[in-house]
Amino acid sequence: MPNNVTSPLSIEYAQIKRKRLALLLAMLVAMITSLMLDISTGPANIGFFELLQGLVDPDSLEMRYRIILWDVRLPDALIAISVGAALGLAGAETQTVLNNPLASPYTLGVSALAALGASLAIVIHPSIPELSDRVVLPMMALMFALLGGFLILAFTRMTDGSREHVILFGIALVFFANAMTAGLQYVASAEAVQEIVFWTIGNLTKAGWPEFFVVTLAFLIVFPFSLRHVWAMTLIRAGESHAVSSGLNVRRMRTWVILRISVLAAFAVCFVGTIGFIGLVGPHIARLLLGEDHRFLIPGSVLCGALLLSTASVLSKALLPGVIIPVGIVTAMIGVPVFLVLIIQQRHRL
Repeated sequence: MPNNVTSPLSIEYAQIKRKRLALLLAMLVAMITSLMLDISTGPANIGFFELLQGLVDPDSLEMRYRIILWDVRLPDALIAISVGAALGLAGAETQTVLNNPLASPYTLGVSALAALGASLAIVIHPSIPELSDRVVLPMMALMFALLGGFLILAFTRMTDGSREHVILFGIALVFFANAMTAGLQYVASAEAVQEIVFWTIGNLTKAGWPEFFVVTLAFLIVFPFSLRHVWAMTLIRAGESHAVSSGLNVRRMRTWVILRISVLAAFAVCFVGTIGFIGLVGPHIARLLLGEDHRFLIPGSVLCGALLLSTASVLSKALLPGVIIPVGIVTAMIGVPVFLVLIIQQRHRL
């Protein structure tokens, strides 16, 4: 009798597992397709097959096309994948550990503090001409973002890890950082204000190979720890009281997750600016497709985040011929309608 009861359940579980693995594979294929479209899209008229040959044999391309492909398009397209993956992962863990569907790296104030650091660097940089702008700006953004993570961790320890207190403190940091950034814009020159606005919108075109390797390294260091805690995160998602009764130290787990989120968000935004909606919408799409099991949700959120930002990068170059729109504008154009659809669907479920 037990075998007759469990066998259909095992078969059903195996079917669900195969379906989720197939969805992950489909996301991966879609991400690679978007990456190739991103590399092949741009003002320079390079044929697709010529581009593929240039990837395999760079010497087969003319010098100008080789520079465009290897020094401009390829690093821009790859950092879109890295940043999107980092923001997708950070968003999924933020929403789970804070039990808030509206949570994202920006909710904790990390992205807003990065913008404050970048704005400060733009305003004070003329007084430090010895340092390159390519070094000062991301360094200041990274330092302020990591400072935000340190403040959140310190506050979490002081309040014993209450998720309500963490959310409120993060919102307070957002308002504080936005107010300080507005104050810097008020006293800055017109050129500095324009540069601050351009950075805060989000832009992939200033990133190169060093930036891509740094963001990718940060993601690769954090990702295994996220995979290590998938069972604990799934348990938290089922209910904090249930997780505590099962012996999980939820407050300590929340501290570790906030540390991971802070590192991911800091390195993701310090080079490309505060790109919105990826960390919010990507995990929701993955959750709708894959469910709450974090064994599938975590890699799904990574792939969804990478796919969304890569698609936005393609559209930023394709919407207006000869013009590259800042990718942050495109992510908002994509994210807002998707977000509204998610809200409506969530309302229908209630």
